[in-house]
Formats: sequence, C-alpha cells, structure tokens
Amino acid sequence: MADRPDDEHATRVTRSFDSLHEKVDSKLGVDAREAMEKLRQAAADKNGDALRTGLKDLRDRHGWLYRELAAHPQLATLLDELALIGL
Repeated sequence: MADRPDDEHATRVTRSFDSLHEKVDSKLGVDAREAMEKLRQAAADKNGDALRTGLKDLRDRHGWLYRELAAHPQLATLLDELALIGL
C-alpha cells in the first residue's frame, strides 16, 4: 500500500528537520530544542498559524538557529512550498 500524501509530507518534514538537527545538535539548548520541535510539528501538521508563530519565535529568541534553518536547503525548500500553498 502506498503512503498517503500526508504521510509522505510528515516523513519529508521529519527527514528535513533531522538533517538540520544533526548539524546543530551540539549547540542546541533546551529552549532551542523545544522551539525546533514545535516548528517541526507545525510543519508536519501543515498548521500555518503555528508555523508562522514558531518561525517568529525562532527568529526573535534564537536568531542563529533561524539563520541555520533558512540556509538549510531541504528546510528552506519545504518552507517555501508551504508558503506557496498559503500556510
């Protein structure tokens, strides 16, 4: 049985965030980990409000991590795609 589109999306989100997490893991404190997890969940759920709130929080409280996320090819593409569908 083939994956449903939502399953494929959630898997893609997980892989993308895991890839970034591997790169920055040693720099993450508790707050940054929580912010990343909220953002991951919002992206997986296609929750536009939570995604916007999470990105703003990440930018305001963890600017370095926001820059890492924005520069990460998989995540930047994923977030661009979500923005294009109105999230």
